[in-house]
Amino acid sequence: MKILSIKLEATRDAYGRALLYLGEHNPAVVVLDADLSKSTKTAVFAAKYPERFFNIGISEADLVGTACGFALAGLKPFASTFAIFATGRAYDQVRNSVAYPHLPVVIAATHAGLTVGPDGGSHQSLEDIALMRVLPHMQVWVPADGEEAYQMILAAAKEAGPVYVRLGRQPVPNVSPLGYNFVPGKAVTYGQHGDVVLIACGVMVAEALKTAHSLREQGISCQVINMSSIKPLDTAVLDQAAAASRLIVTIEEHQKAGGLGSACLEYLALHSRRPPVLVIGVEDVFGQSGEPYELLDHYGLTAESITAKIMAQLSSHGGQIAHCQTK
Repeated sequence: MKILSIKLEATRDAYGRALLYLGEHNPAVVVLDADLSKSTKTAVFAAKYPERFFNIGISEADLVGTACGFALAGLKPFASTFAIFATGRAYDQVRNSVAYPHLPVVIAATHAGLTVGPDGGSHQSLEDIALMRVLPHMQVWVPADGEEAYQMILAAAKEAGPVYVRLGRQPVPNVSPLGYNFVPGKAVTYGQHGDVVLIACGVMVAEALKTAHSLREQGISCQVINMSSIKPLDTAVLDQAAAASRLIVTIEEHQKAGGLGSACLEYLALHSRRPPVLVIGVEDVFGQSGEPYELLDHYGLTAESITAKIMAQLSSHGGQIAHCQTK
């Protein structure tokens, strides 16, 4: 599978690009922000379509409530702020005003995860996937790169119900395959089935691909899955992974509890035959201030750390998990 390109782009930047496209092609789209438009990249939409942009100010509950009003009026609102605020400060409004009445509001939350960097633990949202995916009606999408983020925003504009899109601050490599088309509930696979299947989302997809390369160099066959749609989940690809692999590894820039790993385990637990599952994420702690890659390294979320954890898991199972030739 050929990768689209190796250029770096933050998913929040791709969000801004997608809004410009929607502004031109969908007159029902309106964009709201909580006084963070330069950071969330909604400023580009505001500059070109000022009559359809609304700065609600530092009032996230009002942001979500106003977005609901636009939705009830037949418009398509995109509500934007940092993930920590969208899912924390405005949770009551998201639950009772967006999800409960099943309104077509898109919550496009930027600056998610550890890679926010120096802003520190108070601004590093590591619980947002858990909070959003537990809500009935709410879809949860986490793009791996700019191309996927762009396509997600266009897809979200067509949804009849609420969508949470988790976006990042840090530029990431473009790992989307040529001709890729995002479909809710459909994962992207890289490589053939192997002894190890790595399931990742967001910025961790690039690290998973590096990890797969390291494992193959050591003679371990490996497949990578970009599970960008966490809700709805691609259960068919999980069934295939469980049937064909000897170890499943989930990787996320989020708390281990309630995120991608939990979503996969909840489904796999219903199956009588499944391989061991290693969940890699943040271990029940808050983040801290630091540069993005330093933080990933500190919390064991780099390819080097992930590879080491997988090798330790393989060793601990002895002969139960055989090392196959590289595919």
